[in-house]
Amino acid sequence: MPLTLRDATASDQPTLRRIVRAANINPTGLDWPRFIVAEDGGAIVGVGQVKPHRDGTREVASIAVIPVRQRQGVGSAIIEELLRREKGTLHLTCRSRLQGYYERFGFKRLESRDYPPSLARRMRVINVLVRPFGIWIIVMRRP
Repeated sequence: MPLTLRDATASDQPTLRRIVRAANINPTGLDWPRFIVAEDGGAIVGVGQVKPHRDGTREVASIAVIPVRQRQGVGSAIIEELLRREKGTLHLTCRSRLQGYYERFGFKRLESRDYPPSLARRMRVINVLVRPFGIWIIVMRRP
């Protein structure tokens, strides 16, 4: 069956939370009306959202795909659909090792001095916490 992308519904909320938590990404701000889901045979296999911040920044966030469907284009399909729907500048945060993946969609890595305020504050705290584990989180922008 082909992959179907659709807007999330209230009944998808538990599945959204489970998939995002299983992917070990930030589980805050999981407001189902902002999400799209990727379905295969009626089962949700991936999720993603564009999250607004108080300073007006809009962030592609919570991109997660269930393990058995990773590396099959599900995440790319979700990102492409979010980008198709969104007009204007978008940001994202990701592990530095994923920089090349997101560059395929037109995102460019920012220097910390160019981070929007909403993301700058968060990145200072997050990178202090994750650096001991050999992880570095970066901010990217797509005009």
